[in-house]
Amino acid sequence: MDKKIERQLSLPLKNAFQMSLRNFRIRFGRAIIVTMSILLGIAFFMSVMTSNSFTMALIEKGPENIKTILIENLEEIKVRQKWLVSLSLLVCTVGIINSMLMAVTERSREIGTMKCLGALDRFIMELFLLEAMIHGIGGSIVGSFLGVLIMTVVYIFQYKKIIISIFPVLQILKYIGISIILGTGLAIFGSIYPAIVSARMEPAEAIRREV
Repeated sequence: MDKKIERQLSLPLKNAFQMSLRNFRIRFGRAIIVTMSILLGIAFFMSVMTSNSFTMALIEKGPENIKTILIENLEEIKVRQKWLVSLSLLVCTVGIINSMLMAVTERSREIGTMKCLGALDRFIMELFLLEAMIHGIGGSIVGSFLGVLIMTVVYIFQYKKIIISIFPVLQILKYIGISIILGTGLAIFGSIYPAIVSARMEPAEAIRREV
């Protein structure tokens, strides 16, 4: 009959956060892959939202000839945007899950060692979810500003100085906030299953696993 570990390791959240940052630096290559999947997904989402903001601003404040053309195609544009955004965020989430599962496999011995030393399942989960949060915040911030920059350049080429005069600052800032929250949430959501897998690994099995 197996004996339970009587004394288990339960580190404060601060220590888990510090370990997550250290793992981010040590495995920088893997971290970049996860962050880039979030960055690209959020950049695409933000580019669509920025395009929508510019379109609505042009309809409200732009010249009459531009208003007429945009109003005629508005519904078609919105439907296409919804499908593109949904698909990009789905791909982004699948990419996060895949990358984090690969991280679990690569770090199986590290996880096994921590569990042998008495680390709680909760602590292992916290470690992976905090790392996901770091990826999510970093990738979302960069992706948001990248999406705004790309679409601003596109619209300036298309509509020249009109865009500068009707630039929807408050709407763009609102969408940046939504993008950061969305990207961070997706990163954490996409890491829940890999975190559970890592927490449920048996110590002996994890240490013996070939990477």
